[in-house]
Amino acid sequence: MITVNAIGDACPIPVIKTKEALLKITGAEIVEVLVDNETAVRNVSKFGANAGGKATSEKTGEKEFKVMIEFEKAPALSADTEATCTSEAKSDVVVVIASDVMGNGKDDLGKVLLKGFIFALTKTDTLPKAVVFYNGGANITTEGSESLEDLKSLEAQGVEILTCGTCLDFYGIKDKLAVGSVTNMYTIVEMLESAGKIIRP
Repeated sequence: MITVNAIGDACPIPVIKTKEALLKITGAEIVEVLVDNETAVRNVSKFGANAGGKATSEKTGEKEFKVMIEFEKAPALSADTEATCTSEAKSDVVVVIASDVMGNGKDDLGKVLLKGFIFALTKTDTLPKAVVFYNGGANITTEGSESLEDLKSLEAQGVEILTCGTCLDFYGIKDKLAVGSVTNMYTIVEMLESAGKIIRP
């Protein structure tokens, strides 16, 4: 594994350092990039993906983030590849997930659809302001959820991941929360009132 320390570096330095590391790779490799802001997470992830890698990210502490880029072969880039950095503005969209399935019908299909929806959120050009989970949706942010990696990626890019505390208590899973933070109904109401658009998959 190659580790790139870009803590404290302003845009576009994290991307430039990532490019320098990728140019040294000749085969399968994993590159770990450490940064301290969501913009760097977004830009490093995008650069790694464009070079042919699988990029994932997570928040590891207060203003500490880790981007993992996995390559099965040498990256598709050259010394002439531009290492750009763009500022990412989040939208005023709030996504509300109230179940662990998407749509009505077969639950097995609904679980697959919801997992795909959350993954698709990580790939949008403009990220939502927050994703709020309540009722059965609380299960999605806890241990064992197949969407944890994608939710951690969204959180690392500055998206608030909020789960209803009453719901976690009701299902007995509060101690299993694995991403984001616990919230209450007052905060949920305020979040929805201030949202420019609310999406309910």
